[in-house]
Amino acid sequence: MSDEATKRVIDGAAWRELCDALKNAGDIVLADPAADPLTRAEGFRYLSRLTRAALQTFVEHNDPRAPVLQRVVHETAKMGADNPDIVYFNAAVSGAVDYRIRGRRGSVHYLSFATQVGHYGKGQGMPPTGQIDSSSLAVRADGSFEILLSSTPPAALAEGQSYLPMTAETGTVIVRQIRLRPEEVLAELVIERLGEGARPEPLTPELLDAGFQSTAMLVNGAAMLFSAWTRMFQEHENQLPRFDPEISNRFGGLADVAYYHSYWRLAPDEALVIDAKPPPCDHWNFQLNNHWMESLDYRYFRIHTNSARATQRADGSVRVVVAHQDPGVDNWLETAGHTFGTMCFRWVRPEGEPPQPSCRVVRVSDVRGLA
Repeated sequence: MSDEATKRVIDGAAWRELCDALKNAGDIVLADPAADPLTRAEGFRYLSRLTRAALQTFVEHNDPRAPVLQRVVHETAKMGADNPDIVYFNAAVSGAVDYRIRGRRGSVHYLSFATQVGHYGKGQGMPPTGQIDSSSLAVRADGSFEILLSSTPPAALAEGQSYLPMTAETGTVIVRQIRLRPEEVLAELVIERLGEGARPEPLTPELLDAGFQSTAMLVNGAAMLFSAWTRMFQEHENQLPRFDPEISNRFGGLADVAYYHSYWRLAPDEALVIDAKPPPCDHWNFQLNNHWMESLDYRYFRIHTNSARATQRADGSVRVVVAHQDPGVDNWLETAGHTFGTMCFRWVRPEGEPPQPSCRVVRVSDVRGLA
């Protein structure tokens, strides 16, 4: 046990520094020039959501000796253009320990399991250390499967077993369940530590101090990172260029996904028309986010579409229309009371070089007459 951590908890320094860090995070919101009432309110709500997610992750479930697959990013806790089609789970792990994920496949369209260096609370990026998905997952006839997580490959795998690599630096496993239609059944998943018992030790001042420091780092780090991305996206407003794969991989994106991030802004009578011809790929997705890179509220508004939901043309191309009011065409996405924000197009496991979507701003009244 660290004497310094004990002192910091006993004299209250650990708690005071956490509170100060959360207070300072407000300066990130206050410094942003997008200061209309909705964006400012969403910015402070965003910080409260990050705080809730960080405390859940780093104080409640941060012991790799007793990992828990938990939902940190979901309908009311969002960051980094979270995908409305994905149900995210993550757990704290250690490359020095072996684990097993036991599951039942369900009918969800796509499953991805990725191990990554560190966690968002360290502020140094999260490059991948291993990945497998449903295309290579070994599943038994009854739908059950096991995934072995280790820094050392197993000598052999039994029926229904797969191997997910880790390294000494691995600190997180992230599970993405991609559900293209609401009726798809999620996989049932449990993670367990192999070897010694999985019971955690009692809370120590060192664990609490470290959890508070990681919480402060996540709230400030995520807010600063994605605010910087937003400023970068504003340089190509209402266009969708390819996002740098090296950057997305470093900060937790999947290597087999082509991301197209940008910024949108529309006057009351304008519409953003996006045309693309999907390449051969597992699936694709497009979504609208607010200024802080939180997906808009997909529980109540039509703010995203995907390869299973969108209407496609006879030649396989697709047109998505973003507008404040329904222009009476297929694939209309609503702005949910926003006049600007960020957006993201994803091609998942595309073959060859994926195409860049074509974008143009037109009058809403002209949308139906477009070729």
